[in-house]
Amino acid sequence: MIKGNAFLRGDNEKAEVLMIVLSKVCLSLGLVFTLTGFQSVWAQTSQSEVEQTAELLATFLNAGRVVVERNQTLINDPGKADKEFTPEVFERLVLNEFSRQTRIDLQHPPPSLPSPTKDLLTMLLLASKDVVADAQLVINQRGIGYKNFIPASFGSQAARKFSKRSKVTIKQTTLNPRNLKNEPDEYEERVLKRLASQPASTTPIVEWIDGGRLLRTMMPIYYSEDCLTCHGNPKGILDISGYPREGAQVGELAGAISIQIPVDHR
Repeated sequence: MIKGNAFLRGDNEKAEVLMIVLSKVCLSLGLVFTLTGFQSVWAQTSQSEVEQTAELLATFLNAGRVVVERNQTLINDPGKADKEFTPEVFERLVLNEFSRQTRIDLQHPPPSLPSPTKDLLTMLLLASKDVVADAQLVINQRGIGYKNFIPASFGSQAARKFSKRSKVTIKQTTLNPRNLKNEPDEYEERVLKRLASQPASTTPIVEWIDGGRLLRTMMPIYYSEDCLTCHGNPKGILDISGYPREGAQVGELAGAISIQIPVDHR
């Protein structure tokens, strides 16, 4: 009986492994079919809908940054092990924040929201949750305060994960990047300088370039009081992450979320 039960457990384990493998294969195929269908529908999307999509993607990434910022004290608590800041908790919080900023409930999206936009926002949500999932070991580590899981690092990782899975490119950028991967290109540098020279505004810069074949959107980000812990005065003094502080003031331009959407996916 014992030997028979052992064999039965082995067969069950093999079956479970097989089911997991099949599930992953089906998920991968489903993603391919989804992206193929998405590209076909996207080609029929109007310019105004593409512009709306870019703004909503930037808003969603920023909503994730806000959620991380609000939970920064919890994340950096060296005395607490299980922070309960799980991907599922993050999802609930970011959906609430996105709804607060846009009045759009992604769990029950309005019929007016184009299908390609819904698909991209869902992809960004999944990428963002993956970043939080990957950081669980660090977030829940006791004895260490600063975890280097901050709005900027979260945003950069989520943007890169999303961009690898999509024809759309999201990037955080600034004139003085700490992370060289966030170095602005020529277009971004020009827009950032324009934003830095004018009064603060939450209105994104939206432009069609390359003869209308590429949409570029830049949503400005400004320093808040919490940002000054690392980016404020005294200028030049190393902050908790080991970078010299920029001497920034509340309300100054910190950078922007940059979106690129090519129209022709054929």
